[in-house]
Amino acid sequence: MTSADEWLRIESLDLDAQGVAHNSEGKVVFVEDALPGEEVRVAVKRRKNNWEQATLVELRRESALRVVPRCPHFGVCGGCKMQHLDVAAQVATKQRALEDALWHLGKVRPERVLRPMRGPDWNYRQRARLSVRHVVKKGTVLVGFHERKSSFVAEIASCDVVPRNVSDLILPLRALIGAMPARDRLPQIELAAGDGVTALVLRHLEPLGEVDLALLREFSRRHGVEWWLQPKGPETAHPLDGAASGLAYRLPEFGLRMPFRPTDFTQVNHEINEALVSRALRLLAPTADEFVIDWFCGLGNFTLPLATRAGRVLGLEGSGALIERAGAAATLNGLAAKASFAVRNLFEVTADDLVAFGNAAKWLIDPPREGAFAIAKALADRCEAPADDASWRAPERIVYVSCNPATLARDAGLFVHRAGYRCAAAGVVNMFPHTAHVESIVVFERQEAPQ
Repeated sequence: MTSADEWLRIESLDLDAQGVAHNSEGKVVFVEDALPGEEVRVAVKRRKNNWEQATLVELRRESALRVVPRCPHFGVCGGCKMQHLDVAAQVATKQRALEDALWHLGKVRPERVLRPMRGPDWNYRQRARLSVRHVVKKGTVLVGFHERKSSFVAEIASCDVVPRNVSDLILPLRALIGAMPARDRLPQIELAAGDGVTALVLRHLEPLGEVDLALLREFSRRHGVEWWLQPKGPETAHPLDGAASGLAYRLPEFGLRMPFRPTDFTQVNHEINEALVSRALRLLAPTADEFVIDWFCGLGNFTLPLATRAGRVLGLEGSGALIERAGAAATLNGLAAKASFAVRNLFEVTADDLVAFGNAAKWLIDPPREGAFAIAKALADRCEAPADDASWRAPERIVYVSCNPATLARDAGLFVHRAGYRCAAAGVVNMFPHTAHVESIVVFERQEAPQ
């Protein structure tokens, strides 16, 4: 058990941005806000047989990489956990986390480490989900992110990771919700910004009355935002007055305009997304005579750029609504003849399905946090077993974009140790500065099938 007088030396950071130390008994201690190389005393808040969780009480030796957090709400708001660490060191920490996960979980080492991808460090977040709480005891409404390790909403007046115009709206939004009769039935506001439009989606648990609607319209007029109302699931979201100005983001290298609804999944950091799409296509290197499959295609974020370079692209996704919008984007951008889409449950893909999809020279995989286990296993099964249809060929190259190092490492193990690929390159993408979120991109290249 860690005593209050014991000094701990922080050895590393974990994937939750906590300092990792060992006490005098050898037990692992996770310390909030502590950085590698620091010597600290702590207050233990939680004890288990093999580990303890603690908060920093006193700092005897400070890391040279420690910086003063820019946000006055750091430490209370749970939106950012790494503002006290120099941004370049944040990126290095994420790169190490990626490499550690690949090796320890997948027994895979990349042959080449890609240069980390960085973009703006502040005001980068084009999407955010803000919680709303009417706190009767305080006589106020709170709008923002949750407190650290808590269901309570942090009391913030600004936010340095969302666009400046949105940060300036936090106090006016608190006043707006406080004036609405429905304030106790409004749990969240979702931000979606793009192409000069700022949309706010208000989740409401009961129909809004005329007073509420009038207040929203006045707020929209005064602050230049577009309100959407969401009575139930994401597909029920609709513009307040039935007409929307049209959210979109651009991929200028490919001459594309990508429309989206404010509740659709899009990358939160549009500048990094542009760079990520560009790098993914350079790494995949499709040619004009090749067929490419884009797994988990979403709105076509990679499918449509691929269609400007490859001969033909098939985008696969589990949501019919997303596929419909991806098809519309292909038509809008003049790519309907080269980009096709299909609805499939990609968590239940089999080896036989791979044959049905056809001989793709290359794959791009961009799964959610759950990863692409079914796809990786189907490919491994197909590559290991004698094929009934000898004409089917495994893709020569796979580019995998990941938002979870653990599931990426699991899938990488299947690609490398069973399907006969080598991990040619891997690197991090700092999509979420100041958070512990690790986005990455990995290249797998086909080698001789295992004997």
